[in-house]
Amino acid sequence: MKSMNKLSTYIFIGVLALGAIACDEQYTTYNDKAYVMFSEQEQYFLVEENQDYFSIDIAATTAAKEDRTFGVEVIDQGSNAIEGHHYRLLSNTVTIPAGKLAGEVRVKGIYENIEAADSLGFVLRLVVPEEMVWDDLYKDGTQTKVVMYKSCPYDINNFTGWCLVSSIMLQNYPGENVSYQRVVRSELHPTEANTIILRNCLYDGYDVRLKFHGDDPEKPLISMERGQVLSDEASVFGQILGDNHILGGTSPYYDSYFNACERFAVLWMEVYVEDLGTMIGTVGHFYNVIEWLSNEEAEEIRKELGM
Repeated sequence: MKSMNKLSTYIFIGVLALGAIACDEQYTTYNDKAYVMFSEQEQYFLVEENQDYFSIDIAATTAAKEDRTFGVEVIDQGSNAIEGHHYRLLSNTVTIPAGKLAGEVRVKGIYENIEAADSLGFVLRLVVPEEMVWDDLYKDGTQTKVVMYKSCPYDINNFTGWCLVSSIMLQNYPGENVSYQRVVRSELHPTEANTIILRNCLYDGYDVRLKFHGDDPEKPLISMERGQVLSDEASVFGQILGDNHILGGTSPYYDSYFNACERFAVLWMEVYVEDLGTMIGTVGHFYNVIEWLSNEEAEEIRKELGM
């Protein structure tokens, strides 16, 4: 059975490291020395079907009048991707052209050998003369960790049919539900493109519309238009605070997204109450996971949930 573990394992948090410049405007200068390094010490790439390659940038602090070519090697330590099976370097050298400050290492990800849930990494090292290693600031700049993820083609039809909804909203406010999980049906919206309808999504008699934004593989987002009625207040809260409608929409504080490979979606939902258009209060921001099922899986889980 699909479990509550998905409620934690499907949260992905991106952390951005931002460099600060001192207020006294003291800047680091290069003194015309030629240093060479990877642009980032850890990098993440999607491997797409029919993708020729992805590029890992290297940078130099000064330009030169001639081409500069350096070796590139794979370090086994810290790598779980297999060279020749999961990926291959298109060249074991990298060149910074004359007059330029950058070059690129091209890597071919082998799409068919990467599983949907894989997180595969390997470590590259630049082979450069010792005097070109910038020890003071970037002593590890000649190495970079590369992490690859599989990116499957987006098709809205893959998000129709039976699905399992696991909801913190249901855990906190079950209403007449016996579990924080429900098996429901989803179908294409008849007029709105890239939109599905989740029938009886959280509570019986109330549907939810979700829109998929699949144009950018690096930002596979979903959204829920505000103002959708999730249920009546009386049957869920045991009291009426507004106009007896519990409303929902995408939370503005967290990303809601989908995974085309594993056929699931994460919806951060803001739940609130109004009285004839006037805000009464926010119930909370609730995490929901929607996993699409085969007919056999749906039948088994429905029996387990007593549905």
